Amino acid sequence: MIEIKQLAKKFKVENPKKLSEQDKKDPRLKGRFFHSVKDVSLRCEQGQVLGLLGPNGAGKTTTLRMLSTALQPDAGSITLGDVDVIKDPVTARKKIGFLSGSTGLYGRLTGRENIAYFGRLNGMNESMITARLNEIADQLDMHSFLDRRSENFSTGMKQKTSIARAVIHSPEVVILDEPTTGLDIMAAKTVIDFIKDLKQKGVPVIFSTHHLDEVTELCDHITVIDHGTTTFDGVLSDFVALAPDNLHEAFMKTLHTENMDQR
Repeated sequence: MIEIKQLAKKFKVENPKKLSEQDKKDPRLKGRFFHSVKDVSLRCEQGQVLGLLGPNGAGKTTTLRMLSTALQPDAGSITLGDVDVIKDPVTARKKIGFLSGSTGLYGRLTGRENIAYFGRLNGMNESMITARLNEIADQLDMHSFLDRRSENFSTGMKQKTSIARAVIHSPEVVILDEPTTGLDIMAAKTVIDFIKDLKQKGVPVIFSTHHLDEVTELCDHITVIDHGTTTFDGVLSDFVALAPDNLHEAFMKTLHTENMDQR
């Protein structure tokens, strides 16, 4: 189980004059600081898949980066089981598998070498890495390209390798930032099936997405973030009930008024 309460994070704006007009109008801009995340709370239990939704720039990626220990929050709490993630990030990091949208691969290494390297960073020995890597390669259909240099990978190959790298150490919770973005239909289906397998094994999964069909297929729980605050947090059936015949309309109903006016 992973839970966050009233999470907040601001960033200093070095040169406000260089901000876009849209950024200047964002209510989160206060003086020299941009409050990317103002008040976000969510909870993901064992065996649950939580879908994190929100417009571009809502604060989803910043939230996930704080969950992964990549960023230090300004306020709020994060707990993973009995571990205080903020106070003990080293212990928490060993329990988390994190896929960032901006994390690259080492191009001169093969897919296998990229994944194995992260296994070693997580204290795994070679026999453990080999067994676990073969298991993941079966699930993600990776055997045909595992021993090629990753600099020559397609988008789908890179994403599968990045996911494998994130979960090689069998983490207690998996956090995925838009895992199917840019993938073709077959690669996206493989990733979705992999998330379903994690769910069956009781691993909590938090993932952000813009694809509402993935939400209905995978998610037990939905959290919507808009302008850095949680605007909806509930089970899938409650989200669907907002507009039973139109998921897009259900999503729009969770947003702040200023976003609704921009439709």
